Amino acid sequence: MFGFGQMFPEMGRSFNQTYRCYSVTMLGERDDVERGGKIIMPPSALDQLTRLHIQYPMLFKLTNKKKNRETHCGVLEFVADEGRIYIPYWMMTNLLLTEGDLIQVENVSLKVATFARFQPQSVDFLDITNPKAVLENMLRSFACLSTDDVISIKYNERNYDLLVLETKPDRAVSIIECDMNVDFAPPVGYKEPEFQKKTQGDEEMASAEVDHMDTDSSFKVFSGAGNRLDGKKKGTEPAPVEGHSVAPKRGIPDYGYKKGTIKFIRTARQVNNESAEEEKSFEAFSGAGQSLRKKGRR
Repeated sequence: MFGFGQMFPEMGRSFNQTYRCYSVTMLGERDDVERGGKIIMPPSALDQLTRLHIQYPMLFKLTNKKKNRETHCGVLEFVADEGRIYIPYWMMTNLLLTEGDLIQVENVSLKVATFARFQPQSVDFLDITNPKAVLENMLRSFACLSTDDVISIKYNERNYDLLVLETKPDRAVSIIECDMNVDFAPPVGYKEPEFQKKTQGDEEMASAEVDHMDTDSSFKVFSGAGNRLDGKKKGTEPAPVEGHSVAPKRGIPDYGYKKGTIKFIRTARQVNNESAEEEKSFEAFSGAGQSLRKKGRR
């Protein structure tokens, strides 16, 4: 009677449109779009989204029906030409799209991410000192993640591709204002370093070398010859060393040593029981006194 249906004609509907897809390079230098996971849509899309009950943040599912490929993204701006959208090149690669192909854009609601596992596509990723901090910083330009997508990040003027192996709690998750745990799988082409196990023969050779060093008696203290200022050789012969020479013993290294610390090793002196008894029997001022004056003399 009052025409309430005409007052809210878009209520209960979802956003579902088809656009021509182009890479961001068509707009010029837009590194802010190329490095992230958000797209640029036309102004008519914003007008339609404002008349729908869309849950914020605005997230969309991009589908290439010809290749049966899909991914998820956010929106950065509404400044594209009508009938067109501009997406990052790595996203076009995942969707197997070429310039001008048709793509379906549909708004979706995704769960907040709690965990994500990535696999670098090159061993060069291991050169990064703190990969988790770098990835956290780069993911600020993304709105969501999809399993099996290969995202691209740029660090120190180099591009690194990362395969999204796993996301929780769903295959597509939102990463806006979330506390997400990140893990890395070994990069593609990475090989574990091989450690050669010591054979029994090597151990015997090593022990023999140690024994030889411990039993080496060729060194004798003060066994060299002297020199005189007048050039004579008399009295410069080394004196004979009495007794058997004792080989120097190697000390035990301190494996628990820490830089900036000094340890003093003190050995307790053994106390002789006899000397201890003598000390106990000693009493101060217990001796007999003597007088200079003789007794009986007046």
